[in-house]
Amino acid sequence: MGRILCIDYGKSRIGLALSDPMQIIASPLKTIDSHNVEEAILLIQKEVIKNEVELIAVGLPIALSGNSTAQTEEVKCFISQLKNGTSVPIVEVDERLSSVEAIRTLHKKGIKTGHNKGEIDKTAAAIILQTYLDTKNFNPNL
Repeated sequence: MGRILCIDYGKSRIGLALSDPMQIIASPLKTIDSHNVEEAILLIQKEVIKNEVELIAVGLPIALSGNSTAQTEEVKCFISQLKNGTSVPIVEVDERLSSVEAIRTLHKKGIKTGHNKGEIDKTAAAIILQTYLDTKNFNPNL
């Protein structure tokens, strides 16, 4: 079984998280700059190869109402570009409230989040991935 890489895409930064080889536990990996999308995709490709990733999960920001937003369309555009840059399958994962949960998690650990947006992004990616893993392991048909 290969690992799953999760991406929390934002206009300034991309949070990355990685599963363990058994696809049970998600851990924050790193944050990369997203101002240059082509360069960001190259960095993601390096992580895919280095970590033997077999699937990429991308957090899709959806409004609490379930509707798409302008940010949803931005992420879909990024996913389209990412698909052109990798042969690894990509799945979209609902990321509603992941950043809020990431901030709560970091505060519980005593980590200040005011100037530490990168920590929030990679923690949010880990939360998105853990939710996906829990759902996938409960329903193996995903």
